[in-house]
Amino acid sequence: MWRSVRSGMVAFLLTGSLVAGQARAANEGQADLDRATEAKLSARTLSDLGEVVRLCESALAKGLDKDNTQLAKELLVSTLIERAKHTTKQILGTSPLDPNLARYRQFALEDLEKAIKINPQQPESLYLVAQLNLLPGGDKQRAVKALDDAIRLSANAPALRAQALTLRAGLQKDPKKKLADLSEAIRAAPGNAGALRNRALVYADEDKLDLALADLKAAIELDPDHVPTYEDQAIVLARMKKYDEALASIEKARKLEPKSPAPLVQRARIHALQTSFKAALEDLEEAFRIDPDNPAALLMRATIYQEMNENEKALADVDRVLELRPDSPIAMRLRTVLLAGSGKFDLAVKQLEDLMKTSPDDVETQMQLAIFYTADRKPQKAIETYDAILNRHPDNWQAVRGRADTLLTTGKHAEAIADFEKGLKLQPKDPGMLNNLAWVLATSPTDKLRNGKRAIELAKSACEVTQYKQAHILSTLAAAYAETGDFKTAIEWSEKAVQQGKDDQKDALSKELASYRAGKPWREMQLEPEALKPEHFRPKKPETTEPKKPAQPEPKKPDTKKPEPKPAPPEPKKPEPKPAQPPGAKPDPK
Repeated sequence: MWRSVRSGMVAFLLTGSLVAGQARAANEGQADLDRATEAKLSARTLSDLGEVVRLCESALAKGLDKDNTQLAKELLVSTLIERAKHTTKQILGTSPLDPNLARYRQFALEDLEKAIKINPQQPESLYLVAQLNLLPGGDKQRAVKALDDAIRLSANAPALRAQALTLRAGLQKDPKKKLADLSEAIRAAPGNAGALRNRALVYADEDKLDLALADLKAAIELDPDHVPTYEDQAIVLARMKKYDEALASIEKARKLEPKSPAPLVQRARIHALQTSFKAALEDLEEAFRIDPDNPAALLMRATIYQEMNENEKALADVDRVLELRPDSPIAMRLRTVLLAGSGKFDLAVKQLEDLMKTSPDDVETQMQLAIFYTADRKPQKAIETYDAILNRHPDNWQAVRGRADTLLTTGKHAEAIADFEKGLKLQPKDPGMLNNLAWVLATSPTDKLRNGKRAIELAKSACEVTQYKQAHILSTLAAAYAETGDFKTAIEWSEKAVQQGKDDQKDALSKELASYRAGKPWREMQLEPEALKPEHFRPKKPETTEPKKPAQPEPKKPDTKKPEPKPAPPEPKKPEPKPAQPPGAKPDPK
């Protein structure tokens, strides 16, 4: 009996000693964890936070039981995030960027990524990772992934979710996806003025000006002291030709920031839209008194000088911008337009080609280069450039139309028709595509390509969009009727086209009319772009400066028949100058 009892006691004591030893081993890090907890309560500096991190990692390495392991991880994660936030304050929201950006970012990202590895369910940390990687030199792919994860995990943090959605919207290339992100951000946090402002800009880019204005007004109600919103509102109002209201909005911005040149630049732009160039230049002079080398004011004045046929003065202003910002693609592109307007076309093309070497993925530069290739009678290079754009952006309707127009000028009618058909699916109401497709269907010498009935339908649509005010589109409608054998109606529309046509159009329009009177439909194999003229590079509505948004709409693309160069419409927010229509192009009447 005693032997069995003693045996049981020995077993109990041995087992108890083993468990106690395991418990001691499992909690060898307890002292470091206790010290880490005390250090966190008194931490004030980055060094203090670094000591908390060290003690937490030491405690975990030495060993803790299950509950204390969880506690140590939570303390470590919160400290890493706090230290990362302290570091990011050195670089986020600073202008100009801190020269130590790369080093600070590396420190912050190491902390954040370590915290995320321990606990992946952290939308705030993921959002910070995205912000840091979107700064120059960052990993954009990692930023996009972090944003996607932050949005997925932030259902219970509506303010953070709205911020992440708004940031992701700025990276979206597809306007529909951009709008979807911004609308979701507004639903998540109705008081997010930034999301409203950004959605307004997308609406403005799509010419949905009433919707843009409504969002801007709502943003102003939420944040009545945000000056750029008043400037954006003024630009939208100016595009709606509500100039008095636009000027009133600019005055509100000036009262909020009387020492800022930005409202003066925008007011100059509104005056320029009204062709009040003297008033615009006076505004810019006032802006220069505040900031003598303001790039926005210099670019604005350059476009006004350009319209006034003072190309040398315009070039001087653009060259000054390039001294201040040598890598500014906006200034470089404007310079190419000015060079072309001065007859230095080869230099203009070369500069765009040089710009493409440094920014091979810049769609706007590619579009402008393609336009210049077409105007310089280098259609194959233009087509190759459009191909490169469409390989990456197959739904870019301006590039589709540009390629179609270029194919049309070279007599490749079947290929042009295919592109026009694709383009109209993307942009059904574009008058240039409607008109040019109608033209080739009515006038192609290739019998199997002509379709007079459809040409009439397309030409009528183009006339309706342009309110029957464009002579070259009326002439297309006449050609379509002639193709069906209805020469009486063809003559009626052709006569109207001659009446409305400008002096440099009347000769060609009169030849078409004579053909119909002789009972002959019009046939045209290809259209050669006419020689370059400086006036083709003088936009009537000067643009201004570098956009705040990451991406701007791409330049409008040309038609290919009977040139009537027209200015590109003003962009909604500090846009850059757009190239005028190239020779041999039909304009895009609005």
